[in-house]
Amino acid sequence: MLRAEGISKDYREFHLRGITFEVKEGEHFIILGPSGAGKTVLLEVVAGIIEPDEGKVYLNGRDVTDLPPEKRGLAYVPQNYALFPNMSVYENIAFGLKVRKTPKPEIERRVREISEVLGLEHLLTRKPKTLSGGEQQRVALARALVIEPPLILLDEPFANLDVQTRGKLLLEMKRWKRELGFTALHVTHSFEEAISLGDRIGVMLNGRLVQVGGVREVFSRPASEEVARFLGFENIIEGFAEGRKLKAGEIEIELPVEASGRVRVGIRPEDIVISTEPIRSSARNEFKAIVESVEELGPLVRVYLNVSGVELRAFITRSSMLELGIGKGKEVYVSFKASALHVF
Repeated sequence: MLRAEGISKDYREFHLRGITFEVKEGEHFIILGPSGAGKTVLLEVVAGIIEPDEGKVYLNGRDVTDLPPEKRGLAYVPQNYALFPNMSVYENIAFGLKVRKTPKPEIERRVREISEVLGLEHLLTRKPKTLSGGEQQRVALARALVIEPPLILLDEPFANLDVQTRGKLLLEMKRWKRELGFTALHVTHSFEEAISLGDRIGVMLNGRLVQVGGVREVFSRPASEEVARFLGFENIIEGFAEGRKLKAGEIEIELPVEASGRVRVGIRPEDIVISTEPIRSSARNEFKAIVESVEELGPLVRVYLNVSGVELRAFITRSSMLELGIGKGKEVYVSFKASALHVF
């Protein structure tokens, strides 16, 4: 379907370096990275808006690197949706078909069909300024999908929506994908979008694509410490391993695999269990710890712990914090399963 090969580009403050990936037909491929990683620049290179300094873009085996956007036949949904304010919803959706000189009856049929799938039938006479953010996003998607492109490019499509609307549209996007069968290249900084929608993920950091794989593979087995930290492995522990044991400071940690020499392991804060008493569970790693501080994050609390000189961070709910009496200086027990550890 789509193949980007060795894409490099210096554009303003962004620097893409040797990016290679492919999107298979029918796939929802996510480029996941923090703000400033160069995700939008990469998407605009694929769209033909920006010309790469090096590298090639292939669509169905054809080199389209030198073709302008209108010759590539792709659909692009920018972050701000870019709806035409003077046109009705119907006219916005129909715009691409009119440009392609599609017969009027066919335009009518396709606009009605896509509007029904995306729940826009009752909004067709409205102007964009009268719509909510979620409704505007649906119109932008309908305008892109109605031309039946080989690939739809999505630039942070849910970034401007409130939490409730975003959650609802994520569920609906899954349904639209099943019903319409489109292929998507989708850039985002949201783990929720990547996990909910992605068939495969490419992690982009500092202008480089540093890991590509299935959703579960990438999130559970990051390729490097840099990727692990970005994906939420806040605890990186360094020590000396022998077999399935890791000696880190004064504690000994059981590993999920055999290792040797100096290694680092990562564990997510949510995989650490805190208790005021010894924990009866299948977790093989259990230690006494001292609470150094707590950081309230709305319904969640990040707890900073000291385990015999090894610093750990754990998440608990605010209600659990109050129930357990968690506070600075309190002695607690922490535990985590060996399987929750990732060895670098």
